[in-house]
Formats: sequence, C-alpha cells, structure tokens
Amino acid sequence: MSRRQAHHVRRMLSLILLTGSPLPLVAQTPPAPSPPAQSEPEEPILPDDQFEARLPGVEGADPNAPLPSIDSWIDQQMPQASTAPADLPPATEPAEERELAQPLPPLDSVTVPANAAANDDPAAKLPDIRYATSIEGFGKTGLGDEFRAESALIDGDGKADTAAMVQARAQEDEKLAVRLLQSEGYYDATALASLDQTGDGTLKAVISVTPGQRYRIGDIVVTATPTVPPTLVRDSLPLQTGDPIIAANVEGAEANVALKLPENGYPFATVGQRDILLDPATVTGAYTLPVEVGPRGSFRRITTSGAKQAFGADHMEVIRRYRPGDLYDSRKVDDLRKALVATGLFASVAVDPVRTNEAAPDGTEYVDLHVEQEAGPPRTLAGEAGYGTGQGFRAEGTWTHRNLFPPEGALILGAVAGTQEQGASATFRRSNAGKRDKTFQTGITLNHQNYDAYEAYTAGLNIGWSRQSTPIFQKRWTYSYGAEILLTNEQVVTDLLTADKTRRTYFIGALPVQVGYDRSNDLLNPTSGFRASLRVSPEGSLQGNFSPYVRSTFDLSGYYPVSDSMVIAARTRLGTINGVDRDDVAPSRRIYAGGGGSVRGFGYQELGPKDVNADPIGGRSVNEFAVEGRYRFGNYGVVAFVDAGQVYESQIPQFSDMRYGVGLGGRFYTNFGPFRADIAMPINRQPGESKFALYIGIGQAF
Repeated sequence: MSRRQAHHVRRMLSLILLTGSPLPLVAQTPPAPSPPAQSEPEEPILPDDQFEARLPGVEGADPNAPLPSIDSWIDQQMPQASTAPADLPPATEPAEERELAQPLPPLDSVTVPANAAANDDPAAKLPDIRYATSIEGFGKTGLGDEFRAESALIDGDGKADTAAMVQARAQEDEKLAVRLLQSEGYYDATALASLDQTGDGTLKAVISVTPGQRYRIGDIVVTATPTVPPTLVRDSLPLQTGDPIIAANVEGAEANVALKLPENGYPFATVGQRDILLDPATVTGAYTLPVEVGPRGSFRRITTSGAKQAFGADHMEVIRRYRPGDLYDSRKVDDLRKALVATGLFASVAVDPVRTNEAAPDGTEYVDLHVEQEAGPPRTLAGEAGYGTGQGFRAEGTWTHRNLFPPEGALILGAVAGTQEQGASATFRRSNAGKRDKTFQTGITLNHQNYDAYEAYTAGLNIGWSRQSTPIFQKRWTYSYGAEILLTNEQVVTDLLTADKTRRTYFIGALPVQVGYDRSNDLLNPTSGFRASLRVSPEGSLQGNFSPYVRSTFDLSGYYPVSDSMVIAARTRLGTINGVDRDDVAPSRRIYAGGGGSVRGFGYQELGPKDVNADPIGGRSVNEFAVEGRYRFGNYGVVAFVDAGQVYESQIPQFSDMRYGVGLGGRFYTNFGPFRADIAMPINRQPGESKFALYIGIGQAF
C-alpha cells in the first residue's frame, strides 16, 4: 500500500470517528453465475517479447547473492528520490496530508479553550473575559430595575472565566425576563439574548425584551358551598375584573381567603387549585377558584397530650381568651398558642382544631382544640451586671424553677453582690393565677446598702398582684398593687452643720399601686411611640405614733424615628413626697437623683441637698429631663445625650437650679437587648463632683 493510499484510509477513519457513525453499509446479493460466453481471444496490450526486452539485465549477477534492500534499490533506480539537487528545495508533503497522517486524539482529551489567548503555562490563570450588558425593551412595564436586581449578567459584574459562561448567563437572563414578565401578566412576552464583539475585543451581551400586551382578569368564578354571611368567600378574595393578572396579587388574594375563613367560623376550609383561561383575542383571563368551606364551628373544650407535660388542660382553660360556645376564630387559637409559649415551660407546643361531628345548639359544629406539648427544662440561671459612678460595680444573679409548684408556680432565689450593695431574696410567683395574665407574688428580702447618702440594713416582706408586659405579649395597659413591710436600720444625719450621724430603726408599711400605659414598639429598644406610668405608694411608720405620707412618681418617655437609623428619644420624671417632713422619712425612702437611670454626668444619688461634708441627704421632690439622639448602623450604635434634673427639699418640684450633664454612648445590639456604655460629664461642675461619669449596663437608658 502506498503512502498516499494510507493517507486516504486515515482520512476515511477520521470521518467515521468524527461523525460518530460509519457510512451505512448496503448488503447486496451476488448475481447468479451466467454461462461463459463464446468470444474471440483478446489481443495482448504488450507482447511477451517486448515485455522481456524491457526487463533490466542481470548479466554477471550472482543468482545466489542476497537481494539488496528496498532503500538501496530505490537509491539506484531513482536517485532523485533520495538526493535532491542543491538548487531545489527539499520535497515536502502537503500540510493537509501531514495533518491527516497524525493519529487521532482520544475524545475525552478534547477540550474547548478557556480563552482565545494562547497560554504556554498550564498552571497560569487565564485572563478573565470582559463583557458589557445592555437591556432593552422593558420600557413602561417598570420591571427593568427588578430584572437588573436578579440578572445573572449584572451579578457577574462584567467578568467571566470563559465566553461560554457569558453565554450561559445570557440564556438564564432570557428565562428570567420571560418569567418576570409573565408573573406581571405579560403572558405573550419574549426575550432574546445575543453576544457581539466590540472593536476593542470586549463582548457585549444584549437582552432584548418584547413584553406584548398585558392580560387582565376577566370573569371571576368562585365555587363554594353556602357560608354565613353568603358573600364571605367572595368578599375575602380581593380580586376585581379588569385587574392585571399579577401572580403575587393572585396568590395573596387566595391566601387571604385561607386566612379569613378560619377567622369567621370555618376552621377546616381549604382553597383549591385556581384555573385561569387566557383569551388572546380579548387579552383577558377567566379566573376560577374552588373552595372547600367545611362546617361552621364553635369552640368547646381543650384536650392535651404529650409524653412530658408542663400542666394539664384545666390550666389551659384558664389561659384561653374565648368562652365555650363562641364562634371559632383562628386568631384566638393563635393567641392561646402564644400564651402557652410565653409561660416558658414548653420545649414545643402546637394547637390544632379537631372535628367532633357534634352539633351545637346554634347549628354550628363543636370544635375541640388539641394541644400537643412537650415540657422543656424548668430551671433557669440568669444574671446581669453593671457599673455606675457613685454606685460602683453591681451584679445580680437568680436561680428560678418556673414550675416547682404546678401549674406555673415558680420559686426564685436571688443574690446581689457589689461594692456598695449586697443582698439575698426568695420569691414565690404564680403566673396566670386564676386569670389570664394575672400574677401573684410574695417574697422576702435581706439587703445592705452603703452609699454616700445613707447606709441601711433592711429586711422586707412583700405581697402583690400584677399584670405586666412580656417579650411575647407587650401589653398596652399594665398595673400592680400590693403591700410591703420593711424593717430597716439606717444611719441618719442629725445635724446638717456638723454632719453628726446616728442610727435609727424604722418600721414601715406601704401599699404601692402602679399603672402603666405603653404605646412603644419594643420593650428593651423602642424606636417609636411613647410610655407613661404613675406610681403612688401610701406609707407610714408602724412604730409609735402613725405618721402617714404618700410617695408619688410620674414617668413619661417618647420615641420619634427621624429615619430608619436615627431615633430621637426624650424622657421626663416628676416625683414628690407629701404629708411629712423630710427628716421624718427614712433616708432610704427619700427622693434622690443622679446616675445611669437618672441624670447622667453625676454620681449615683449625687444631686440635691447635701450636708456640710457634701454628702447627699435626699429630698421630697424631683424633676428630671433627658433627650437622646440614637444612631444605629448594623449591630452597633452611637448615642449623644443631654440630661437635666434637680432634687428639692420642698414637696413640690421647683424647676429651678437645674443641673445638666452631656455625654456620648455606644451600643451593641443583641437578641436580648442593647448593651450600653455611656460616658458623661457635668456642666458647671461643683467642688467634689467627678469630671466624668461612666455607666455600663443592658438596655437603653430609658
């Protein structure tokens, strides 16, 4: 076989491999043999004698000698094939023939170049493909910005590893554009992506959009069994003929049906699969929605189950806010579930309606609520710590068993340790005590306080009932009332001019009452709304002659959001003691001001009347004011503030001789409230007052 014939064979094999299949072979039946035809002998083209004459001579050759090699024979017969003349270039094969002569590479080794630029170093990173993006056709649809926010080309920031990657992004954007337009009612929308190369070699990806006409809702048909009222289902579906067929609006309207029916007595209602029949001639869609209404129900009783239960169904009946026989309302079911979560006694809890197939007197069907519960760990350790100038370091810790006396009977043991205060307490608390949100509490406290204003050893008993906010249920109205008895031994200044002191024992009874109104949006970090509270505590000495008096405090704070990140907060406090001279009131029961929760820039209890040693002795009235600018960025924030206030010996605040403090603070926002650090300095500082004051704690100052 000649070299050229071999080239043709390779070429044929190459075509077979590249096309993946050989040319089809057609089976042919060999023709039947035919009898030999009688013909005349053909005349030979070259007679034998002439053929023999043309053979090369072999005279003198040894017939037994070995045959020469083919190469030597070719050199002898065709010397031009081995030696070319000096003035002629060497003979070469055509490039195409040389390429065809090469062996084929395996298919799994064939790859598409990552970049048009050659790179001799396989380990080197090829340069990125740069491309520009052009979006055309959204026009009056108003969807251009939304498309850009989700675009794969835009998200790629004009860079890609390969041109194929740019093409893949463009194809994804084609689908995105059509999907987005159809979700807004443009069901005939088309999108086309193309790639062009600019003069400087940069790729340009173009997304061309043709929205077409926008389809609108035509006839609206709701198939459902009768309800009370008859139009309940249709009224709960906020879709109108002529509205654009917007996917989000349609899904939201159907979700509203699923929400409103259980709120109006139909706990088992289900919304079926919608059908929208598009009519290109009128560019409308006929909308049909099947709804399975189910029976109209009313509340009956609560049942519960669970391997580990916090308390039984009888206590859940106390917590619920509906009465048996009331029309079923899913909002009241959600309220019960939240109230159970707020107890803090469950690891998991679920509340679901259950059909009973029993008719109520009003024609509805009774519905039971089943609570599936799993009790969580009842014990809790908690602590808080802070530092304030004049008050020093103070840490408080509590151990709580929230369900030691079921249901919801908690035992709380607490301890206070600080540079100027130490104490211990024990409290029994019953939550949801006979009524939803009503708390009964009684306890005993032992405490020692040693401040510049007084030193006191106090033992106390207290009992009270309250309705307070919780992180889950922030209540608009709160209240507390009760009674307390205090036995306290305190150091008292007997002469202001000499600062002579003596110790006295006071036996005090009090009946404190507090009412609060809260329209703020958060307990620990309010950014809008306001709060107000009034506390009145009639008190008197229980030893010797009874000398009653009344301690009263009014607090008001407001919060105004200037922007999403900026809040202006303001606070005022007014306090008074009526019906007794200051010196007849135990020092620990007098009114003081100054410190982290009062007028910053001054030490704890530092404002107001002082003795000759500049130690505060307290007063009978106070007025305080504060303004803060709170700026938050992420989980951090800064605060600038101005505080003002003064304590007076008179029983009515004088609003004169005000003292001011200014400062800056930092905030670190956590899931349980902001961590606060404030530094402030007094204006017009007096002798003995600190140049600055530092306050650290949890929660905003107010």
